[in-house]
Amino acid sequence: MPERLVISNTTPLLYLHRIRLLALLPRLYGQIHVPPAVVAELATGRARGCDVPITEQYDWLRLRPLSADQPLFHVHDLGDGEAEVLALATRTPGCLVLMDDALGRQLARLNGITLTGTAGVLLRAKRERLIPSLQEALAELVGAGFWLDEDTMSLLLKRAGER
Repeated sequence: MPERLVISNTTPLLYLHRIRLLALLPRLYGQIHVPPAVVAELATGRARGCDVPITEQYDWLRLRPLSADQPLFHVHDLGDGEAEVLALATRTPGCLVLMDDALGRQLARLNGITLTGTAGVLLRAKRERLIPSLQEALAELVGAGFWLDEDTMSLLLKRAGER
């Protein structure tokens, strides 16, 4: 069960929902915390007709508001969700961030924030025998529109013992 507080950005929630593996999150991490911007991004997607999770339907998904004095990361090309996730993470030592955005991941690393992405969640699920095949899960992920380069895919499959 959870060894630390987990804060998620939008894309892990979105893509795990699309490949019908969103239920892995509470099994791997317990409660998942999201800032208001992530809830807003998902609501915007739903309003546009996209297949997105409805955050209110998951009792393990917790809204974690920012405090009024919490500084945001104001970086060109960084989305609101990423900025709020990083702001929460800087105020929550030892947390784990779920994020796929390259710029957000780079800023997380520069700030000493521990992170993983959607593919990392799937790798952990394979290691814990919650899914039978990482290769099949990654193929579904890519089929759902997730971008994953061949080198990263090969590395993940090797780490999972599937290559």
